[in-house]
Amino acid sequence: MRSVIEASPDEDVCILDTEASPEHLARGTGRHADAMLAVVEPYYKSLETGRRMAVLGRDLGLSRVSLVANKIRDDRDLEAVQEFAGKHELELAGVIPFDEALPGAERAGAAPLDFAPQARAVQAIGELAGTVCK
Repeated sequence: MRSVIEASPDEDVCILDTEASPEHLARGTGRHADAMLAVVEPYYKSLETGRRMAVLGRDLGLSRVSLVANKIRDDRDLEAVQEFAGKHELELAGVIPFDEALPGAERAGAAPLDFAPQARAVQAIGELAGTVCK
C-alpha cells in the first residue's frame, strides 16, 4: 500500500479503504494523505472506533479528518451520529443510507456501482466523492 501512495503524482486522487484499525496509520499511511474519512455506523462501538481513529489522524497531522455515517435507516440513526460528532467536534462529511441493494451486490460478487448504479446508497457515495475530491 505504501508504494502505491508514494508512486502517485500529487494531482491524482488515491482512495484507500483500510481496516478499522490504527495499524495502517502506524505504518505511515497518513504521511501521504490529505484527508481521512472514518466510516461509522449509528452504534456506540462503531462511533467510538471512528472517534479514536479521528483523534489518531489529527495527532498524525492530517489536515481533514471527518466521519461518514453509513447504513443510516432513519432520522434516529442520523441524529445519533450527528449528536456524537457534535459532542466530539468531528465533521460529518456525508451520510450513506441503508440500502438493500448493497448486500445483493456483495452476494453477487459485484461492485455496487455495477450491480445497482441507481441505488440510493450508490448515489449518496457519488455525492460524497464529489464533495471530498474537490
